[in-house]
Amino acid sequence: MADSLGLQLNVVQTSWEDWPLGVSSGKYDAVISNVTVTEARKKRFDFATYRQDVLGFYVKTNSKISEIKQASDIAGLKIIVGSGTNQEKVLLAWNEANEKAGIKPALLQYFDDQAAAQLAIQSGRSDALFGPNSVYAYSAAITGGIKRVGTVNGGWPLQADIAVTTRKDNGLVKPIHTALEGAIAGGQYEQVLQRWGLDVERVDKSLINPPGLPD
Repeated sequence: MADSLGLQLNVVQTSWEDWPLGVSSGKYDAVISNVTVTEARKKRFDFATYRQDVLGFYVKTNSKISEIKQASDIAGLKIIVGSGTNQEKVLLAWNEANEKAGIKPALLQYFDDQAAAQLAIQSGRSDALFGPNSVYAYSAAITGGIKRVGTVNGGWPLQADIAVTTRKDNGLVKPIHTALEGAIAGGQYEQVLQRWGLDVERVDKSLINPPGLPD
């Protein structure tokens, strides 16, 4: 995007808690950090979408679990998930559906440390990881220790999108959108998706400020 806009890229690492104030104050021009479009955020920020918001189920590479795509598939499994997240909401809803159907619910496990979570998977103390697909796809590409066996949209049961985020009405979202459209048309976008195993998050086009998840 920076090349397309004739700018020099300056990547700044920051905490998740810092980006809203950083963008609002002008400290950062844009955020590319798995930010989901929501109606509440649209009041303060502009968005140019570039990926579907996808949550992934990942298991140990040699696990006998081959597919997780619906509530019945998690019955009795020990699943690592983040507290207070969209993915936790999905699992809690699926557990409720399973219990109503007389099916054993999954056991949700919580780890503050990703290294500890990965160790739990490799040791067999946990059956699956469930979280942002991009995070675990990167881990799978780098270490090869886990594999994806299912995905769920991050807005389940609604559709959610990931977008480049800029300050509201500062004029950046349209040129960023144009740059994204150029990358999609030129094939660079597809190359990046394939490199990091993010093909399940592909979008056909970038959208400016599409409908977001409700408040």
